[in-house]
Amino acid sequence: MRPAGEVRQALLNACTQLATPDRGPTLREMAAVACVGLQAARRTVENMSRAGQLHRVRGVEHDRRV
Repeated sequence: MRPAGEVRQALLNACTQLATPDRGPTLREMAAVACVGLQAARRTVENMSRAGQLHRVRGVEHDRRV
């Protein structure tokens, strides 16, 4: 198996740094801490989730702005 890429490592480190017992970090928070673009973070997090490295804790309720 090949080693994890730089983006994957940075996002995993950001996730472990930001996670608390009460809540998990959002995609935007992880991307900001890892200094990674949002599109690259989204694609990498999807791949990490499929590989079993990350698990979605709970969904986020979106507000409806008027």
